[in-house]
Amino acid sequence: MNIVPANELEKYIGQETGVSNWIEITQERINQFAEATNDHQFIHVDEEMAKATPWGTTIAHGYLTLSLVSFMSAEVGFMPEKVQMAVNYGVDKVRFMEAVPVNSKIRGRFVLSDVQYKKNGRWLLKSTITIEIEGKEKPAAVVEALSLYIVQE
Repeated sequence: MNIVPANELEKYIGQETGVSNWIEITQERINQFAEATNDHQFIHVDEEMAKATPWGTTIAHGYLTLSLVSFMSAEVGFMPEKVQMAVNYGVDKVRFMEAVPVNSKIRGRFVLSDVQYKKNGRWLLKSTITIEIEGKEKPAAVVEALSLYIVQE
């Protein structure tokens, strides 16, 4: 956990703030995501049909990969001191660059991109997260994610 005084956040812009642990993307996880989102496209859930695709196997939904950013972010734990609440504020940009084959492992590499003080103890942080696939050079995705921290003043 990396906790810094709010008035020092800007010093970390451009710096890597953490790297999450690896998360395995199993077929069970993919199937559960398909159920939760009603996205049952064969490239995700039909192992037999997926053999004929360029990947030769099922792949994770891009949005499954994106949805794990919150977990990765909480695990890395870069935030201002005296946080009363933290909320996902959205994303400015997402690019899915490489498919995540079933049984792969992914992790997030976080760089603080921007810091804005809004008012009333509200700090908006933008992180650029490169979602790496174990053993592959090309990342699964690059995400510019926004988090709003409400800090006791």
